[in-house]
Amino acid sequence: MSNKDVAAEAVTGSGKTLAFVIPILEILLRREEKLKKMQVGAIIITPTRELAIQIDEVLTHFTKHFPKFSQILLIGGRNPMEDVEKFKEHGGNIIVATPGRLEDLFRRKADGLDLASCVKSLDVLVLDEADRLLDMGFESSLNAILAFLPKQRRTGLFSATQTQEVENLVRAGLRNPVRISVKEKGVAATNTQKTPTRLENYYMICKADEKFNQLVHFLRQHKQEKHLVFFSTCACVEYYGKALESLIKQVKIMCIHGKMKHKRNKIFTEFRRLPGGILVCTDVMARGIDIPEVHWVLQYDPPSSASAFVHRCGRTARIGNVGSALVFLLPMEESYINFLSINQKCPMQEMKPQRNVLDLLPKLKSMALADRAVFEKGMKAFVSYIQAYAKHECNLIFRIKDLDFASLAKGFALLKMPKMPELRGKCFPDFTPVTVNTDSIPFKDKNREKQRQKQLEQQRKERQESGGKKKFIKNKSWSKQKAKREKKKKITAKRKREEVNRVHFIKLHVITFIGMYFQKAEQLDFRSEMHCRITY
Repeated sequence: MSNKDVAAEAVTGSGKTLAFVIPILEILLRREEKLKKMQVGAIIITPTRELAIQIDEVLTHFTKHFPKFSQILLIGGRNPMEDVEKFKEHGGNIIVATPGRLEDLFRRKADGLDLASCVKSLDVLVLDEADRLLDMGFESSLNAILAFLPKQRRTGLFSATQTQEVENLVRAGLRNPVRISVKEKGVAATNTQKTPTRLENYYMICKADEKFNQLVHFLRQHKQEKHLVFFSTCACVEYYGKALESLIKQVKIMCIHGKMKHKRNKIFTEFRRLPGGILVCTDVMARGIDIPEVHWVLQYDPPSSASAFVHRCGRTARIGNVGSALVFLLPMEESYINFLSINQKCPMQEMKPQRNVLDLLPKLKSMALADRAVFEKGMKAFVSYIQAYAKHECNLIFRIKDLDFASLAKGFALLKMPKMPELRGKCFPDFTPVTVNTDSIPFKDKNREKQRQKQLEQQRKERQESGGKKKFIKNKSWSKQKAKREKKKKITAKRKREEVNRVHFIKLHVITFIGMYFQKAEQLDFRSEMHCRITY
């Protein structure tokens, strides 16, 4: 409100959304020239579409009293042309957006939307969950957006964790930002605890092949409550979500992750309205999301960073309410507790594993034997978990070489070990694969099974034609990382070629330019003076 740029840090659930929504409206109301329909006065950028929907809802509570202001929500999961038409028809004085979609709309001039000219009147830019937005995943989109925005504006960055990122805020366009750090009432000034004081944080140490049984037992004991269950990868969400659906009855179980395109908004909205249930999710739900009355946050896999741990826990015990969080750890990961207490000042209590819990892994195996879809999901989940584990930020504690792969495979209820680089050359005497030929496991979905049988028949014919020799088919990776790397290499090579051509072009013009001046110098007889100038 004092026309300064701010970097605000406050514990989760403390009301950061209101801290930028109210000043935005105050600043726009004070404008001497009123905003026209197509003029943008404020932009709020968030990392996820769920958070964008939530902010848009909060903003609506205020803008309904000021019909002069139009607002628009720009997020993925729908046709961008719909957003273009909506903006052209209704305008958008206040934009709430995710980086990818906003960048896309800036490049829609050919479709009749010149957003770059609309933002010339911008007063305020807010980056919510700023440290996440400054991650590599959003950096290019954010830089592209900032290039279109006017320099004379107020910029605010809001998050529960802003460790070293604040030092790098120059690239976000801040000028001498004021640092605001808000602590809970009664918390000592020296205490830097980032989790709410009403949050009870627990950890449970159990083996990899016991973890799933402990999770199901816990959820069955707390059926009437509302839970968020976090996994490290989208494939794990798909697999374990399916498993929980079949093993926990009379409870609404929903799954959400970043690779879902169109269902996410519907699932998120529906779960918020539920009085109880289980949402199986990735870190896409870890930031800023306000789901009413979440009783427990369960972290089946520890997050890739310490700050993500704080954000996950912050989905409960919000706005002064009481809540609890539990993280499951392997025996080799126990030192993570001390790390969190030092790194995040996060106090934790131990919860002992329950004794005599039912072993549900044989049931999960029988599900995989009955349906190829479950078998394949389990294999993908295992591979994705190991790949995510290898990239853990705290790799001194989470060491892939110390993982007990046999115990882990049992915990995933695998029928056999998958082929992957991390397991190459290793023996697993403690893991016993099933005697069944996994190629014979059918899909429950008849159409998928029919298609699979058709492919198998085609492969058999090809083998017969090639004299019994198996045709080598290179496996396609589940991730798109390879395609991305190839594309990046092509772009880099093209850029280098363009740079070389540009240098040759400039050299040619400089030589031509000098030649012309020497000719002129000979005519006017001041060649020596010109030579001195060029040398200088």
